[in-house]
Amino acid sequence: MPFTVSGRVWIIVSIVLVLIILTGSFVIRTRFPPDQPIEIYLLEPTENNASVMISGAVNSPGIYDMKTGDTVETILEAAGGTTIDADISRIMLSVPFKNNNTEAQKIDINHAESWLLEALPGIGEVLAQRIIEYRTANGPFHNINEITRVQGLTLNAYEKIKNYITVTD
Repeated sequence: MPFTVSGRVWIIVSIVLVLIILTGSFVIRTRFPPDQPIEIYLLEPTENNASVMISGAVNSPGIYDMKTGDTVETILEAAGGTTIDADISRIMLSVPFKNNNTEAQKIDINHAESWLLEALPGIGEVLAQRIIEYRTANGPFHNINEITRVQGLTLNAYEKIKNYITVTD
């Protein structure tokens, strides 16, 4: 049974729409991986309140004040909520211990976002992006001195940041 002209047009339009939907789904999936964790760090706990750093799959990463009785949900709301691709099951909460030998928390170069890497001495926007591109292309760093393999990061720059960085799997 031959198709009419209008029947052929509908078939072509349907095929084009399916291709557009499949292409869009592929682009969204590759641009926004579904398993981005949310990391929450308590910075300086006190009796009544603390500052909390939140990063990962949230809309506004940064440092927020937390009061007694606040919950993780309160912190997430302060950070503008989670992104569409956030994996809530991977929330990481870090509470530093108070003792006589407290050390500053180090930045994990395997997981840090660009804005956090830019906080390191001598690391600007371009170098932070190169670090992220390097670990994306080559996998995670196994020790901190591997960061010197990033194009543009000199030994002098490494000496300035080595006490502020760490690596985890």
